[in-house]
Amino acid sequence: MAQPKIQGEYVFRRQEMVSAFNFTEDGKFQFFYSYGAADRNATGSFTIEGDTLKLKSDKVPGTDFKIEQQSKSGSGYQIICKAPNPHLLSYMEGLVFVGDQKLSFESDKNGVVKIDLPHCDKIYVRNRIFPDIPTLVKDEHNTNNRFEVMILESVLQVSFQGIDFKILDENTISCYPNYFMPFEGIEFHKD
Repeated sequence: MAQPKIQGEYVFRRQEMVSAFNFTEDGKFQFFYSYGAADRNATGSFTIEGDTLKLKSDKVPGTDFKIEQQSKSGSGYQIICKAPNPHLLSYMEGLVFVGDQKLSFESDKNGVVKIDLPHCDKIYVRNRIFPDIPTLVKDEHNTNNRFEVMILESVLQVSFQGIDFKILDENTISCYPNYFMPFEGIEFHKD
């Protein structure tokens, strides 16, 4: 059986969303996504294993935030988020792990995530408008409980970590619902 070839532009449209890939002969891709207030992009390389298309984005996953300060102060945990675009601050989320339990805490309109727990093992942060692999803020060895983080421009890019595509035929690729396209029926068709 011949290895499927992927080359050219593949487009996905749904209501007010449009997204597209351009795959080149040399194993590279460019990607864009526009949905409401979220315009995103990616570049990288791809490989084909059987009927699976694997993407490796140039973006390093889990690096959308920079920790600017951390300290011990008061009780519980607090993440203070900063962003060049203040509109993004209302959509911050802290993902907290206590053992095997995962909890989610949303920010207030100023980007402050308050976590009223006496102890947690790990804290990750992400933006709900531009979801991707969350950024680790606190691991189990860090005893600080107050963190100031800055959202970075990489939040506009997609890492594609954990998202593989199935090659249905030379004109169609599909993927399962995922962290930035959480719905069924995702099929990109060759343009």
